[in-house]
Amino acid sequence: MDTPQAKEWSVRTEKSRQDSATRKALLDAARAVVSDCGYTRMTVNDITTAAGVSRATFYVYFSSKKDVFSVLAHEVRDRFLAAQDLSDLDGDDDAGIALATIGAYLDAYTDNLAFLTVLEHQALADPDMRALYVETQNRSLRRTARYIERLVAVGRADPAAPPDAIARAAGGMVAAYADVVITDPGQRERVVADVTAMYLRLLGIPHHHTEELPQ
Repeated sequence: MDTPQAKEWSVRTEKSRQDSATRKALLDAARAVVSDCGYTRMTVNDITTAAGVSRATFYVYFSSKKDVFSVLAHEVRDRFLAAQDLSDLDGDDDAGIALATIGAYLDAYTDNLAFLTVLEHQALADPDMRALYVETQNRSLRRTARYIERLVAVGRADPAAPPDAIARAAGGMVAAYADVVITDPGQRERVVADVTAMYLRLLGIPHHHTEELPQ
């Protein structure tokens, strides 16, 4: 039976592993490798070589390449959720919230597009990967839908379709424009403005709210 001291040591050890610079280096290496060659061709040796560590070190932090890929997928999911956590904005400025959220969501998408493409491909054949892909996509969509429902409840939006459909359409627009921004980063502000204008129109936000968008 573990003593309280042993349990405390175990918790500290686990936390130090989670916070380790080596763990981060392995995750960064895995992201680069999987984005370059895909999941199927990626090996633990590829990851350790890119990170500059031994295979033994890899297994201190991860049980397999599937394990490290799962951690990366959850990090991407959390990045999308963080794009919706803009607590410093005026809660009554619907256009400002839309502009900032879409900008953050677009940045998350462009930063992770290569990884998301691999995840989507793996999801076709692997049920575990499918579950990761669905979770990565759907958590932020559900949040957006709930936000739209609140706007409707207080009479600040008159959406053209059900909230979940609007949320999915907004996510699709951002995804569609990600390649544009990756190809030409100078288009980012224009893309954010255009997608925001379309999103506000779908929400049924009065037109004068769009006057504050950059031209």
